[in-house]
Order: sequence, then C-alpha cells, then structure tokens
Amino acid sequence: MISNFHFEILTDAQKEKLVDTAYRIMEEIGMNIHLPEAVELLRKAGCNVAEDGIRVYIPRDVTKKAIDSAPAGIQIYDRNGKEAMLLEGRNSYFGPGPTCPYFYDPQTGERRPSTKQDAADTAKVCDALPNIDYVMSLVMVGDQTDVLADIHEVDAMVRNSTKPICTWAFNAANMENLFQMCAAVAGGEKELREKPFLIVYSEPTSPLSHGKDALEKLIIAAKYGVPCIYTPGMIFGGTAPMTIAGALPQGLAEFLTGLVIAQLVAPGAPIIGGTSGSPLDMKTMQTPYGSPECSLILAASNEVMRYLGIPSFDMAGATESKKVDAQSGAEIAMEILISLQSGGNLIHDCGFMDVGITGSLDQLVLCDEVIGMAKRYCQSVAVDDDRIGFDTIKAVGPGGNYLSEEHTFQYFRSDIWTPTIMERRAYEGWAADGSKDMAQRVHEKMIEILESHAPEALSDDVLKQLDDIVAAAEARVSK
Repeated sequence: MISNFHFEILTDAQKEKLVDTAYRIMEEIGMNIHLPEAVELLRKAGCNVAEDGIRVYIPRDVTKKAIDSAPAGIQIYDRNGKEAMLLEGRNSYFGPGPTCPYFYDPQTGERRPSTKQDAADTAKVCDALPNIDYVMSLVMVGDQTDVLADIHEVDAMVRNSTKPICTWAFNAANMENLFQMCAAVAGGEKELREKPFLIVYSEPTSPLSHGKDALEKLIIAAKYGVPCIYTPGMIFGGTAPMTIAGALPQGLAEFLTGLVIAQLVAPGAPIIGGTSGSPLDMKTMQTPYGSPECSLILAASNEVMRYLGIPSFDMAGATESKKVDAQSGAEIAMEILISLQSGGNLIHDCGFMDVGITGSLDQLVLCDEVIGMAKRYCQSVAVDDDRIGFDTIKAVGPGGNYLSEEHTFQYFRSDIWTPTIMERRAYEGWAADGSKDMAQRVHEKMIEILESHAPEALSDDVLKQLDDIVAAAEARVSK
C-alpha cells in the first residue's frame, strides 16, 4: 500500500548531516568485527584494520560503493511464487514480530510459555487477515529442542500460510536448515533465489559491534540471495545516545557496516535496513515499544533509507499494555499511522504486548482492523470529475437525497472504509448482541479464524521433506 497522505520530519540538509555523521563514525571511530572472514573482506576492500584484528575503519568511498551496489527495491513472493510485496519507495506492508517467550493462550487467555502450536496459530491467523501481509511467529518456541526453536517456528509457519515468511535464526547452521526448508517448499534452491518468499533477520550489537553469529548469518543470506534485514535494536541512554539525533547516525553506521559486508560477499545482495531503538524508561528500566520516540526514530530512519535508496525495516502494532484495552489501541493506532505516513516498507511487531515479552493473537486481530482504518486515512481524498459527480448533484437538486443514485452505489464500497469489528450500530442493537466491548469482539473474531480458516495445504512430498530436515537438525544437535 502506498501512502498518498504522508509527512516528512527531516529536511534534506538534516538527512545529509545524519548520513555524514554515520560515515564519520565508520571512518574515525570504527567498528568491532568479531568474524575474521568479514575482517579480511573489509581489509581487501581498502578498510583499515587495527592491530587487534577486530577494530575496522571503513572509508566512506567503500560504503558509498556498497550503497550503489545494493538493490533499491526487493520483490518478495508468496509460497506459491506469486508477487506479494515490493519493498521500495513508500510501499508499506505489515506483519507480526518474533521471539516472545510468553503467549496469551487463544482459548483461556492465560499468559504462559510459548509453544510451536502458537507459531502455527499465528501463521493461520495471519493467513486469514487481509491487512497482514507476511508472517512472523510472535513466539520463541519453548516446548521443542531449545537450540532449534527457530527451525520449529519456520516449520510451523510454512505449513499454515501461503504468505511470505520473515524469520530469525540462532546461528549459521540453523539458518542453512531454514533455507533448505524453504527451498523444499519453493521447489529448489534456484527457485527460492529467483522468487524468495523468505526474509531473514540478523542484527549488530550496539554500540558499534558485530558478533560472529550475526555476521555469519548475514554472509550466508548474501550467498543464497535471500533478503536479509540487518538493523540494530538500540536502547537510548543504554547502548546508544539518549537523543534521537545521536542514536540515529550510530544505528545507521551499524547497519551500513552490514550492508558493506553483504555487498562484498555478493554484489547486489538484497538487504533491508533501518535504525530502530527505544528509550530507556528511567522509572521502570524498560524499553517501551509504544513510546513516541520509538516511532519517531523509525520514521526518520524510513526517510534516510529512502534517501539512500535502501528498503526500510519499521515497527508498529506493539504495546506495553498487558491486555487489549484503551492503552493498546492508542499506542498501536499512533504507531501504524506514523509508519504509513513515513513510508516504512517492512513493518513488523503487530501483536506484541508487554514490552515485547508476550505475543497475542487478539492484539494481532486488533492491529489488522487499525491498519485498515489507517490505510484509508493515508489514501487522502481523490478529486476527479467522476467523484465530484456534478451531474448527480444537479439531478438530485435542492431538498432531494442521494440514497438511490447510481453515484452512491458506485462509490459507497470503494471510497468508504467499512470496519469488521469496530462498533457502529445503534445502542439497542449493540445491547441486544450482548453489550460486547472491543476486546470481546476481537477475541470472537480470532477464535472464528482458528476454528474455520483452512490455509492451503502443502503436498505430502513437501511435508515429508520438512519432516526430514527437522529430524536431521534434531540429530545434529543431539550428538
């Protein structure tokens, strides 16, 4: 969805200053690179390596060359090879987030440790919701082999939705298994490379460090040609400056370092960037996703990524509330609207609650409704002769009405947004239906999806291949 009603919070001069500061950080302060393979790639590209073999100073001409090499747009497909998301410009797509260790049980509402079934249920709900464009698990699977939680998540997701999948991995070996699974679904490694329905996630360690596992995953993704997100998760006042103006160029420098390495491995490797972060709340020592500052740095990041010609990773749909209530609705509405208006490309974390600790399918359903409403705001107002309808106004004339006019039938669906769960009936109708609040209506819709929606099934041959890959991974870690 492209936002026609949007805003800019940075001037071109500010973008240039922030990018220049990021270059200076990379050149003058440097990055700690904890993978010899990556250090050697940077050295051969003309970067200066300190005597410790870890600190690397990256000249801006190396970074600019890598930016020019990276694709400005990335086409993502669905499980069946159909075009699903084009990550470029102001195109915006929404999905859940990952790694919540707790989950609100869909049936009982109990907060409990996350399971593989929760990942499957999340995929099924995503598959049914019209404004959720891709699948993330919402969970950290806790009822399977710990070190293979990422593999079990993808196994659950790919079986329960045809939509694109975005995921993470513990390490290089697990990421290889994830690629094998998705290649089996796509029909082969070549088919997955040509029409990727998988996006993987890795991240640097703020401030200014890049761990071995993170870099290995980045490099493997580049070799496979699978789109990779490489963005920091900064804490303002903890792992980054307290100000957005300070945190943004630091995070940008961290992302750009990953971009340079990915392009040195495979020029043209698809990469998605951004500078995400949250302030450290000095009263609670938590890092709230629903804070204004979290959305503001992401909005600024979206603009900088577009300025550089790189697809952006964004966040919306998360709340610190522990239940679907006024706070959760207010926070996600602001986040979703800002993400759309700032043109974030891949927008994640719909369904996050409790500072990103607990996943909620109820909250995911609420996000879907709010996204639909926000999209209508961002379409702005179309003005053309057909929509003005002068002849209709003339035909109705003073004192008439438009209810039976063809103009009304032509536009009442396309130009007027209609909610699926928000309440618009008269009081009597609402009361007769049980006087349900929004949380109850959201929950009923979620249960209906779980009970009635049937995602397109994979073939028996593909299911067996998935079973075999999971079994082989289990055997690998049990040795």
